[in-house]
Amino acid sequence: MVAERLVSAAEPVTLPFAWEGSLRKVARKRVIQCALSRICGVCRASLGRPVAFVGTPQEVARNEFHFPPLHAACADQLCAFDAADPSWQVVTTSGFELVRAGRDDPDPEPRFAPNSLLEP
Repeated sequence: MVAERLVSAAEPVTLPFAWEGSLRKVARKRVIQCALSRICGVCRASLGRPVAFVGTPQEVARNEFHFPPLHAACADQLCAFDAADPSWQVVTTSGFELVRAGRDDPDPEPRFAPNSLLEP
């Protein structure tokens, strides 16, 4: 996994490529780079199919995710981090749309809308 290294009070923490500070916060610029270049938000390698998204039950229900596209194996690896939210779920798809917030959008962050969900 390609990741940046951070030092916390307890011990060094390794974060995936598109995250900053913690597993709860993604780097907006890197998230958009992942979408436009079709690279994985964890390892930075090119994406094939299926594409995986990790999100909360609320994100799964509305079919829009804040975390960038990932390889299925990288999504599993992300969910296995000690700091991962235990409620996170993985959804796989063969395609997605990048949704950029408009001026009046209540959610200013970029989002991903899978358009061809695959069965687990």
